[in-house]
Amino acid sequence: MNVGFASYLFAFFAYSALTILLVTSWRGRTLGRLLILASGCSAIWALASALASITLIPWPILLQILEFTRDAFWCLFLLKSVQTNSSESLFSGWKLTPARMYYLFLCIAGVITIFSPLLSIITENKNWLGREAILGVWVLFNIIALLLLEQLFRNSTKNQRWAIKHLCIGVGSIFAFDFFMFADALLFKQLNPALWNARGLINGLMVPLIAISVARNPKWSLDIYVSRNVVFQSVTLIGAGIYLLVMASAGYYIRFYGGSWGSTLQIAFFSGTAALLLIILFSGTIRAKIRVLLSKHFFNYKYDYREEWLRFTNTLSDSDDIVPVRAIRALSALVNSTGGALWIRDESGKYSFNSCLNMPEPVTSSTNENDPLTQFLEQNLWLIDLDEYQRNPDLYSEFTQPKWLAEIENAWLIVPLLFKTDVIGFIIILRSQSQKTINWEDRDLLKMAGQQIASHLAQHISEKALTQARQFEAFNRLSAYVVHDLKNILAQQSLIVSNAEKHKHKPEFVDDVINTVKNSVDRMTRLMEQMKSGMRGSKTQKIRLSHLLTEAQSAYASRQPQPTFESSENELFVDADKEQLSTVFGHIIQNAQDATPSEGHVSIHLSQAFGNAIITIEDSGCGMDQDFIKHRLFNPFDSTKGLTGMGIGVFESREYIRSLGGDIKVESNPGKGSKFIISLPISTSVEQLEKYSVQQ
Repeated sequence: MNVGFASYLFAFFAYSALTILLVTSWRGRTLGRLLILASGCSAIWALASALASITLIPWPILLQILEFTRDAFWCLFLLKSVQTNSSESLFSGWKLTPARMYYLFLCIAGVITIFSPLLSIITENKNWLGREAILGVWVLFNIIALLLLEQLFRNSTKNQRWAIKHLCIGVGSIFAFDFFMFADALLFKQLNPALWNARGLINGLMVPLIAISVARNPKWSLDIYVSRNVVFQSVTLIGAGIYLLVMASAGYYIRFYGGSWGSTLQIAFFSGTAALLLIILFSGTIRAKIRVLLSKHFFNYKYDYREEWLRFTNTLSDSDDIVPVRAIRALSALVNSTGGALWIRDESGKYSFNSCLNMPEPVTSSTNENDPLTQFLEQNLWLIDLDEYQRNPDLYSEFTQPKWLAEIENAWLIVPLLFKTDVIGFIIILRSQSQKTINWEDRDLLKMAGQQIASHLAQHISEKALTQARQFEAFNRLSAYVVHDLKNILAQQSLIVSNAEKHKHKPEFVDDVINTVKNSVDRMTRLMEQMKSGMRGSKTQKIRLSHLLTEAQSAYASRQPQPTFESSENELFVDADKEQLSTVFGHIIQNAQDATPSEGHVSIHLSQAFGNAIITIEDSGCGMDQDFIKHRLFNPFDSTKGLTGMGIGVFESREYIRSLGGDIKVESNPGKGSKFIISLPISTSVEQLEKYSVQQ
């Protein structure tokens, strides 16, 4: 294979890959456009040079035009970069600006490049004068490029130099080699074939350096993304290959010079080196150090934030641990630590120990009010590096390490958890085995992650408080219902006491007292069971409404006005708790009697409509206005009976009826009485199901 063809073909593939990468990552800025044009022209130039090496392109003028175009775009890119990075002009004392001087040179160089070969063809004069002029143009191009690179590096800050140093090395090597080659040709009046053939290979080798600088420099708006995992795996593979190659060479010499022991020593050597390679490949500490090395020297940022944030979020949400432990695990993993401890601020303003990971619980479980650590965190909102504090305490002038913190072994970093500018806690991270120091990027990442954890913990704390509040609410509601039922039982007992002196000699009164006391004992027993279980009305059964309403009417027949009951349906069943549904009807009947004078009337009527049982309890009492019905009737703990009323009877009745799928509606006007309309879904009775089966 022709050496020149292979060399320039390699450069073509390298520049083509760089151009494709730049085009797919371009974000629209001028510098990015110029870099794409420079790389694209270099790819075309390399392909033309490769084809010219095997005489597929016989026209030298085409190669000269491509050479001119390539150098022109590279110099134009460097010129724009110098103007971007420096506020001073390249030649500050000159009247002409550097850009105008460069454009003037381009015009002159273009004329020489194009018309010198044409003039030689027309005049058939192949003397060296035209070639010398063209070589002089190339030498000037190289000098201008090197001058621009020197100015670019000189006028850049320390951080900018970190971003562009590989570009300066790569492009500088290309133009330095070209300067040497064209200067040699100008001196000896001929191109050196060896230098010309090597030129393509050198151009191709410099492309990765250019790509690294482009990835590091955001001002060019070219977001070249190279996965850290790909680089890490590639470096690992290459390193393992080099290691095996060296070990194979060493094994060969052991066998060659080992005499009779050569084969045995070679096998033992290979086994030991293979085990050592596996130890290196599976060592978490070594792998972590390699990742840190690659991040520092090959990437714009130390972290691949997309992958770091995805891993952090997954750890924070997908782990089986409780929320505080997940928070410690997610935060410590960002700096390759294995654990830590969490403190959360309580209602008194102190910080109490909550959870820990891979460390013993600290002796001190709660900080005092004047703790220097918590005061420093609340005043400065800083991340504390205890190693840095030991080296240079002046950086933390307002901080004094408390005794309880010094007792925690391997304590390294203290990250405040900020929620709405308030510190709700902090996490102490244990010292990492692979990462010894942190920089500004680590601090920013940890503080940002701390804010996310603070939001997560605040939500967790709120959910716990809400759950606890709901438990108390359920208990309080159950207690209110029980107290309401006890009030009704107490009213029955009080009525017995008030009538005992007058009717104690009547046998029927004694019988009524016995029945009333028995009923009270049964109801109080059920109330005790409800208090123990924490549930109310859990026994559901089929109830014949006509029988239940008859019992309710009989229970309140001793009071005036006596309620009356009418039913047009005797086969209506509902699924409900008999005791609780009876309490609902009894409460509404009792309220109707309380609101109605003794000469008035209270009536109960049962019917059905649209698949629902309709129970209407109507009285001729004082009635209610619409505002009272809308705002007060069903409002818990709002009573018109003064100290004797709880104000939850109607509310409890409606809530229970609604839990069965029904509802309560009220029609009333002041002075015209009230009508409570209760609707309940009808349940098919066992007898009706058997009857339906027979008919089928």
